[in-house]
Amino acid sequence: MNNENPKTLYTDMDIRFSMDGVSIRALNIVLEYFDHALPSHSHGSGCYEIHYVPQGFGKLKVGGNYREFAKTEEAEPIYDITPNTLFVTGPHVEHFQAPVPPDSMQEYCIYLKISSSSRKKASSPVLDAFTSIPFWIGKDTQGVHTLMRQLFDELSNRYTGYQNQVELLLSQLLIYTVRNYEQCRPSRTAFSKNNLTDSKSVIIEEYFLYEYQNLSLEALADKLKLSARQTQRLLMEYYGKTFQQKKAEAKMSAAAVLLADKARSITSIAEDLGYSSAEHFSSAFRKYYQSSPREYRKQAL
Repeated sequence: MNNENPKTLYTDMDIRFSMDGVSIRALNIVLEYFDHALPSHSHGSGCYEIHYVPQGFGKLKVGGNYREFAKTEEAEPIYDITPNTLFVTGPHVEHFQAPVPPDSMQEYCIYLKISSSSRKKASSPVLDAFTSIPFWIGKDTQGVHTLMRQLFDELSNRYTGYQNQVELLLSQLLIYTVRNYEQCRPSRTAFSKNNLTDSKSVIIEEYFLYEYQNLSLEALADKLKLSARQTQRLLMEYYGKTFQQKKAEAKMSAAAVLLADKARSITSIAEDLGYSSAEHFSSAFRKYYQSSPREYRKQAL
């Protein structure tokens, strides 16, 4: 992007995304170089502009009583805009912006409208923090420039899935903006704890994957807090296999991996897999793979 192509504007796309059930529209997405002042203006209810300046210098004058957020005693404070400045102007915030010659100023600007009807129905930690401050300005510490470049690349190239990617990037932009507000303060919210019903498939798969030496139906049932009969039914429901079939599958899969290490003896592998003897292991292996462990190792190597 250079001064010969001073403006990239996306207004012809119906870009909608949601956060915590709240509907948001991106009405204007702009990358612009300008060497002239922008007249003083403000946004309507529910409308916010996120501005990021990666290069160039300018001045920003903010009208209204926003001293609490501006951290200044001036009634209409004037801010220096320098590279890596991020500022947000919310509803009814009068703002006037002008570049400082001789260099033109580059600015990314994202215009968002947050649905008031869905805001009443849902609570969102990110949006609650974002909308609580009508005006903010500071240096970005979260990598907004990289995110903005990704956003414009997606909109320009339109590869498969770009709509989904744009929605994710806009959501991420809101998160980055709030983290700038809060200087990365830890969140007061947390993921809810998983319940046993949702965890059953993970418990089953990790059990067969990591505890193949001493597999027993009773031990698995105890982990699942079920009876042996219920566990058998669950295995058939999830995998279409009995416990014995899953057990054989787990032991033989592990055997194939262990046999790839030619330094390991058949006897030591049999012991690791919980077999009483190398002969017992070899018999089970031949039944499963139609090949002896030694033949299988020879073919694999």
